[in-house]
Amino acid sequence: MLVLSRHEEDTLYFPSIDATVKLVQIKGKTAKVGVTAPRDVPVLRGELVEECHRRLARLQRLEKEGPVLSHAARNLLNNVTIGLSLLRRQLDAGMPTDARTTLQTVLSSIAEAETAHRQAKNKLEKERAAAHAPQAMVVEDDANERCLLAGFLKTSGFQVIQAGDGAEAIEYLSDHEQPDIVLLDMLMPRMNGPDTVRTIRSNPRHQGLKIYAVSGSSPQKLGLATGPEGVDRWFQKPLDPERLVGEMARAVGVVA
Repeated sequence: MLVLSRHEEDTLYFPSIDATVKLVQIKGKTAKVGVTAPRDVPVLRGELVEECHRRLARLQRLEKEGPVLSHAARNLLNNVTIGLSLLRRQLDAGMPTDARTTLQTVLSSIAEAETAHRQAKNKLEKERAAAHAPQAMVVEDDANERCLLAGFLKTSGFQVIQAGDGAEAIEYLSDHEQPDIVLLDMLMPRMNGPDTVRTIRSNPRHQGLKIYAVSGSSPQKLGLATGPEGVDRWFQKPLDPERLVGEMARAVGVVA
């Protein structure tokens, strides 16, 4: 490596390629350099090429993470690898204009691959969080109340199943893995709350399932036991949703 000290307006001449480098301006720690070269001599900003290689190396490390790197990101990574190989050939062949275009394409592909990776990683993290989220079943015949309560639970970190009455809830429980908690209205068509509680408690398959009543009535009026043989907790309407979610979170061991 040739190391020289130059002042403003000083030049360096490369006779073998008929190229001149001129120190145009020095300002602080930055120097502006002008380059004059024949059209067939490629002149590229070194930091861009180095940035390509740095970011490619990072993506190659991400590739080892397996499923975190999405299919789209892998395709873009393939484009980058091919693009860098093409860039080297274009530089060797004295095709500076084409090389600059290829370099911009490679940088664009890297940026897209990084975005695709972030999106895939965020999606995977959300899926993992959802897979470990506690599950609640909301059984309520009033559609508005059911949807509002379900929405509140979702924003509190719960997965939510909805059922329009006790019969629909029992049908779901017979064919699916049971939730952590059932939130149960008492006055419903087809199968009301007390009958739903008795049906669930009579099935050994649902042993340990927590049932929280949400009702304007009381367990005494409806002839329901409280505790593991009946309703675990009773919440009077109008409901305090923050208190309900807090109790549910403590019951399943999560922070709401």
